[in-house]
Amino acid sequence: AVVSFLPSKLSAQEPLEPNDVEACAGGCGACSIVVIVILIVILVLNIALLVWVARDAKARGMDSAVLWMFLVMFTGLIGLMIYVLSCPQGNLIQCKHCGNKRLQAGAICPHCNNP
Repeated sequence: AVVSFLPSKLSAQEPLEPNDVEACAGGCGACSIVVIVILIVILVLNIALLVWVARDAKARGMDSAVLWMFLVMFTGLIGLMIYVLSCPQGNLIQCKHCGNKRLQAGAICPHCNNP
């Protein structure tokens, strides 16, 4: 037995009425709007994650903040896990000289090179 998910008018090969066409087009339009919104949200979250990785890597005194950003961009969550597990651990505090965040255990600020 063949199961058909099409409306009865479509499976019987009868001509569609204008209301049927509008209903199908409206449903497709709503789905495409939802898909576009979801893609925009995913893009914004990815950009925010990349900015966070770059700023955090710089604040922790890592020389390759841009490379970490590219790793996370191309590998996604796996790259983020690698970054979190390999970055220097410790509390971030505000530098007295420049106001940027730096590691508390660091001897100098990576932004202004002051102690």
